[in-house]
Amino acid sequence: MSTTHHLLAKEHQRGIALNRSQFLLQTVQVLFVGLIIGMERNVLPAMSQDFGVTKGAFLFLASFVISFGLVKGALNFVAGSLSDRIGRKRVLLLGWLAGIPIPLLIFFAPNWWWIVAANVFLGINQAFTWTMTVTSQIDLADSHQRGFAVGINEAMGYVAVGLAGTATGYLAVRYGPRGALLGFGLTVITLALILLLWIQDTIAWVHAEHAQNQQQSMATTPPKMGMWETFVQVSFRSVTYRALCQGGVANKVADTLVWVLFPVYFRLHGLSVVRIGWVTGVYAMVWGLSQLWTGHLADRIGRKPPVVLGFALLAAGLIGTALVAHFAAWIMTAIVMGLGMALLYPNLIAAISDVAPPLERGQILGTYRYWRDTGYAIGGLILGLVAQWSDEVLPTIWLTAAIVALSGLWIALAVKETHPRAS
Repeated sequence: MSTTHHLLAKEHQRGIALNRSQFLLQTVQVLFVGLIIGMERNVLPAMSQDFGVTKGAFLFLASFVISFGLVKGALNFVAGSLSDRIGRKRVLLLGWLAGIPIPLLIFFAPNWWWIVAANVFLGINQAFTWTMTVTSQIDLADSHQRGFAVGINEAMGYVAVGLAGTATGYLAVRYGPRGALLGFGLTVITLALILLLWIQDTIAWVHAEHAQNQQQSMATTPPKMGMWETFVQVSFRSVTYRALCQGGVANKVADTLVWVLFPVYFRLHGLSVVRIGWVTGVYAMVWGLSQLWTGHLADRIGRKPPVVLGFALLAAGLIGTALVAHFAAWIMTAIVMGLGMALLYPNLIAAISDVAPPLERGQILGTYRYWRDTGYAIGGLILGLVAQWSDEVLPTIWLTAAIVALSGLWIALAVKETHPRAS
């Protein structure tokens, strides 16, 4: 290894403790990212009639999540590749700038199509910001800490989703849905942009890791795959990547159900906006907080057991939601669903990271996140059509439970353990 590579590796050593200040800044960034998407989780679907959505127009209601999923999925792929070329921090900045129109469009919206447009910008914002925070934290962490790093990232993000959903429920009652989301959204985006001044680009750690791997293997570097070649390999050719990608789609179909149709379902059962916020908020907060240990658990025992168990618990929670009809019982099923998500969600990303070459990690993670977040569009379309056809929400809950269960079975049968020590 050359002197330049040696100095690079020495100055940019990986490890969460060694890079604690930058790791912490990225953690606070993802808190803000979660607050932005979380502010929509309760208020908009529950009060959609205020924006011109007629009762029973489930597919039209789901259109705002379909637009979000299509944009976020496509730009996740672009963000990963773009960040490998221009750096993580610049892409993060672009994401926050794209977030500024979101609360403004919601505030001035004369109809639901403006909400759909706002969610196009939300897709850009979330694709660039969340992708960059998790990629940067993986860059900073040592190889045996990736599950823990992803767990911290997703924990903070989804705790924020839950907090925002609950908080905006209270704010909407007091100030109205438009005013609540305008003030909340602009405050969060402003704070995130200010914090960005202290963040360093982690692309230097990527090059240091690559140099270290070369020194240890004493092997020539294989040619880096192009963007399209990576997409085809991850999406279709590789048995492991393919199975993990479909798992990402399935869990986002479930999250689409919670985001779009759970508020409608609970509203039809007589729950207030505040109580709906508690059910969906508990789901997101349990999902978030539990990832503080589920990612670390997978670093010790491997990725596959937590992922498969997570899909089983998520399916069980969905079935429970369909079978019960009481606020306290729905809180319990939300806890089960949140725990299932916590076990599977960070560890799907960690499994992808285990087998991705360092210099291609951004591009490969971008492909996975493309499929995972396109799951919002797929879920919105399928669940919206089923609800529209049946004129009720309950069949969509049963359908989602079946999709989740089959997805977990696919991973159980097709994926070998990816963690180096566990395998």
